[in-house]
Amino acid sequence: MQSDVEGIVEEVSRFVVGKKEVIETLLTALIAEGHVLLEGPPGVAKTLIAKTFAMSIGSTFRRIQFTPDLLPSDIIGTSVFNPKDSTFSIKQGPIFANIVMADELNRATARTQSAMLEAMQERQVTIEGNTFHLPRPFMTIATQVPFGGAGTYPLSDVQIDRFSARVSVNYPSFDEEKMVMASVDSIEKLDVRARVKSDDIVKAIEASKNVLVSEHVRDYIAKIVFNIRRDTSVKLGPSPRASVWLYKMSRARAFLLGRSYVLPDDVKSLVPYVLAHRIILTSEAETDSVKPEKILEEVLVRTEVPKE
Repeated sequence: MQSDVEGIVEEVSRFVVGKKEVIETLLTALIAEGHVLLEGPPGVAKTLIAKTFAMSIGSTFRRIQFTPDLLPSDIIGTSVFNPKDSTFSIKQGPIFANIVMADELNRATARTQSAMLEAMQERQVTIEGNTFHLPRPFMTIATQVPFGGAGTYPLSDVQIDRFSARVSVNYPSFDEEKMVMASVDSIEKLDVRARVKSDDIVKAIEASKNVLVSEHVRDYIAKIVFNIRRDTSVKLGPSPRASVWLYKMSRARAFLLGRSYVLPDDVKSLVPYVLAHRIILTSEAETDSVKPEKILEEVLVRTEVPKE
């Protein structure tokens, strides 16, 4: 799988300049069967990353543009009447794909946002009382409008907690921006080669579950989460779901790096992605401009790293 990982990252990097860490985090979340929230200003290739990533793993891709008038049935599907034989049939919505991009998720109403919850958590949807399982692998890659702009509906804590990782997609460097301009024609052509198949990803998901996570590493994960909750700047810390995702993501990372066991370094490298969006600060901390990332740095420093 190691050569496949390198091939996937290499293929996506042919079209997405300078976002290797983002691509690797997406792949880690996919193997852990998680979902990713991409944040960043408009025009920094968030949609391009999602689409090329899906194509590189030989999977189906659907993009859903969330707007205030979008209905849950526009996402999951609905029952359609056939006048020829006076019967109803189920028309599946765009959620039935391997990689689903929920673009500007917080522009939709809370009712429509909630339509994603069952899909993300249970990997199934209910249409007219009938349950339909989603294809495997399945991953939601969502974006949201930054700074809570006009016409947005903030994602609830429950919704945000469903994302196993949050990744920031920032502006390119000066040299990277020149590379984007020089390669714009090939980027727009988007001739992406599939380096693996969906079945290969499913096999990798199952194989990653055999990666050893020692008791020492599990203790390390639990101590990190507990120390965050005890921090005086934190009003509400990560839930047990956060510990589970840090566990799963660390296991997936070790697998993708060709190891049969998880190291503390796997955990440390994923902490900013898995835990930062799950921290709610006290009003005093917000007034003092304390950032969740800073709290994570301090917690990692004072949490003893296991030697075995």
